[in-house]
Amino acid sequence: MCRCLRVHPSGFYAWLKNPLCKRAKEDARQTELVTEAWKGSGKVYGYRKLHDDLCDQGETCCPNRVARLARLAGIKAQIGYKRRPGKYGGKPSVVVDNTLSRQFDVDVPDRFWVTDITYIKTPSR
Repeated sequence: MCRCLRVHPSGFYAWLKNPLCKRAKEDARQTELVTEAWKGSGKVYGYRKLHDDLCDQGETCCPNRVARLARLAGIKAQIGYKRRPGKYGGKPSVVVDNTLSRQFDVDVPDRFWVTDITYIKTPSR
């Protein structure tokens, strides 16, 4: 078989002992670290921030290697957000009934609670 494949027997037996080289083993280990860091970021980070995360963990690798491992693992950065409908598009806003009828002076404490949550960013459906 070695003659047919033109492979030296010692190389074949060395491959049987270690089918993966050191670099392939290191790539597999770092791919797991990159995938964990990507999932930890909410599947948002690209290879630059993933490289920073690996450096913070004490790993030594270059950004190009992280980019290659991320590309092979199918990891992509989330770029931007969905566009919101413009002035004339989308669904009309829903107005909730005014149950207090703008009567903010109450007789009994802890009966009505009022708040404003317009500053909280929520995902649109």
